[in-house]
Amino acid sequence: MSWLVYRLTGSALLLGTVGFLSQLPAFFFSPLAGVLADRYDKRKMLIVVQSCAMAQAFLLAALVLSGTVRIWQIVALGVMLGFVNAFEMPTRQSFFIDMLDGRKDLHNALVLNSSLVNITRIIGPSLAGILIAAVGEGLCFFFNGVSFIAVLFSLSAMRIPDTGTGAKEDKIISALKSGWAYIRVTPPLLPLFSLLACISLFGMSFQILMPVYVKDVLHAGPRALGFVMGSTGLGALASAIFIASRKNGTDFMPWISKSAILFGGTLVVLSQVKVLSGALVVLPLVGAAMMAQLSASNTTVQAHVKDHMRGRVMAYYSMAFLGVAPFGSLYAGSLAQRLGVENALMFGGVCCALAGSVFAWRLAALKAAGRLEFLENKI
Repeated sequence: MSWLVYRLTGSALLLGTVGFLSQLPAFFFSPLAGVLADRYDKRKMLIVVQSCAMAQAFLLAALVLSGTVRIWQIVALGVMLGFVNAFEMPTRQSFFIDMLDGRKDLHNALVLNSSLVNITRIIGPSLAGILIAAVGEGLCFFFNGVSFIAVLFSLSAMRIPDTGTGAKEDKIISALKSGWAYIRVTPPLLPLFSLLACISLFGMSFQILMPVYVKDVLHAGPRALGFVMGSTGLGALASAIFIASRKNGTDFMPWISKSAILFGGTLVVLSQVKVLSGALVVLPLVGAAMMAQLSASNTTVQAHVKDHMRGRVMAYYSMAFLGVAPFGSLYAGSLAQRLGVENALMFGGVCCALAGSVFAWRLAALKAAGRLEFLENKI
């Protein structure tokens, strides 16, 4: 979708604006989705939202393949997908643990879930870049729609008891407040969520800028975009395999700050690279650092949150991860339009490295004060 928007408009600012509008619903509606996930059957909720996502993909494919697609249509369908993601991510994140028969497989399930969630967000665009060069954007959207058939079949085939655990008589506002209160009184959830929001705002937006970077800095086309995103995916895959190999009892908290600092540093280096061969060397490091940071954060939160609060906590997690992303898209597109994509990447990298350093300092302060009860029972 990013490549389509930039091909049609040639505007980095409009590229960021479309990204902003398509992701904005996650900021406002993820907490509500978390409350509903704690109240009602998550499997049935996922079937509904995945069906909506499939419809969105097929509509976008039809418009592109027919040659009638316009920017306002992309924006409208992007907003539709934003609503779907706002309800899908916290529901799915809190549902996967219900598929376990016991807690003995919790560590592997958490790491596998975190790795899959984050690595597919990188591999998808890399495959799209290759397919765009081969068959065009329309068939990419069509194949995306077809892929939901397997998702819906899998969900329908599951036999899991009703997963709604929350008190349905509680008011929604009260449930939202209780979720936020739980985060505030459970160190270091609030600092962790703050760091995740900074990474999402200043770092994750590098993916939005890749079409601009490839076209204007590397002076290449969609095939190169596929290689660029593919190399990022390879780094993320290697990082995911490494994290999955960690034994039960691993404390991922120190990894969160270190990988955030590394992520920021590699973005700064990338901002100075002007040739495709150099980008293909740096981007695997970018992907590996980003994967380590996101997976370590997700795994740590999932392992220690209480089951009856899982939906609400993961909703705020989604708000920090996905909900802040649209503001990152808007800022990145605006900054790239004014100062160039290189400066936008450098600024984002510096901010991520600083946020990681602040989190490390806050973690040390909490540890010195003996307030890390959150980590007493490691994964």
